[in-house]
Amino acid sequence: MRIFLLSLCAMAALGGCALSQSADMLENIAQSPCEVGIFGSEASFVALTRSGDQFPYSFSDGRVGDVGDPIVRGCEPGSLALANGTALARIPIKVQPTHFASNDAILAGQLIEPFDAGPHTPLVVHAHGSEESGWIEAARDPYQMVGRGISVFVYDKRGTGRSEGAYSQNFPQLADDLVAASREAKRLAGDRFGRFGLVGLSQGGWIAPLAANRADADFVAVGYGLVVDILEEDAAQVELELRRAGYGDDVLAKGRLVTGVTGLIAKSGYTEGLDELDALRERYRDEPWFQQIKGGFSGVILEMTTDELRDNGIPMFDRLNIDWSLVPMEVMRSVAVPQLWVLAGEDREAPVATTLARLKTLLAEGKSIAIYVFPDTDHGMWEFEDRPDGSRQMLRITPGFYDLMADWAKGEREAVYGDSVQE
Repeated sequence: MRIFLLSLCAMAALGGCALSQSADMLENIAQSPCEVGIFGSEASFVALTRSGDQFPYSFSDGRVGDVGDPIVRGCEPGSLALANGTALARIPIKVQPTHFASNDAILAGQLIEPFDAGPHTPLVVHAHGSEESGWIEAARDPYQMVGRGISVFVYDKRGTGRSEGAYSQNFPQLADDLVAASREAKRLAGDRFGRFGLVGLSQGGWIAPLAANRADADFVAVGYGLVVDILEEDAAQVELELRRAGYGDDVLAKGRLVTGVTGLIAKSGYTEGLDELDALRERYRDEPWFQQIKGGFSGVILEMTTDELRDNGIPMFDRLNIDWSLVPMEVMRSVAVPQLWVLAGEDREAPVATTLARLKTLLAEGKSIAIYVFPDTDHGMWEFEDRPDGSRQMLRITPGFYDLMADWAKGEREAVYGDSVQE
């Protein structure tokens, strides 16, 4: 997944790709005894979500899989059957579906509350990532928070799932939607909440700070987000790709020349930088590193001819309605409430070096920011194993991540969260 580019599924939060559902899939779901929800106890629970005809699960300790695998055998009415013979009872929760207006779109949402939610229960609204699939009943993060005593409002962002509107990666527009979702969350929760905050995951790390003041949030929590703009993200991804491929500073400098030109092309709407692109192709086309560039969008631009870019642009990008004017540090300096930033130390999709440095600058300026880095984790807080071909096998969500996010919502923190390091 790219934070900027749309993706078919956000593995950080979804159990799988919730794409179009066939009649057979829907029939399988209707016949299954599985129920979306939380099973077990407050001390140790399993969250069950829905993805097509599958029911992904996530244990409170970060283990994930699909019902029917060697760990979770299957579902029974009101319970979840583990392979070791244990049956986990369903934990009562309250769910309120709703629809609400945001500018030109009607969005679908859902308030999920612990059964005993009251005036001291924290309430959060999730700003999710770049995925083009809905989050209602599909995202594991809301249920992991509810299992830890947090009320959560989740919604399908515009153009996805059950929501209307056109899919967009226009951050101010998505921030408007998050503000509208916050109003609806508070309306539904009534007097059953205390602290109120925004949780932004991946691309949501750009959206939540934009919306925080207007949503009257008491806090913001960001997981594996960025304090860089879209052009900087693409350049950072390219540099990381080249560095991991073993190239030295000379090639990295050439890579920066390339991303400078591809960024100019993207930001100008294909009116600037095209002659420079032709010159770079002529200069570097026979060098192996040039063929390996991917990044967020640079690789796609390099695969197209100058005439194609000039005449047609890149439709899959252009429909995203991107606002190129945002300056991340200006946005961050405007946020009036405490922020938690949790970063994945080996993040390939959102390289952390620049973000970490900028967060420390804001901290030195007196902003209320807590920074945690989980080492040996990739985007989505996944622990992983490296494969011989250089790819990664994702294993589980690192222990401590969900506990940290939930405790921040409660206004409390423990001394240690998994292997994380507080910066």
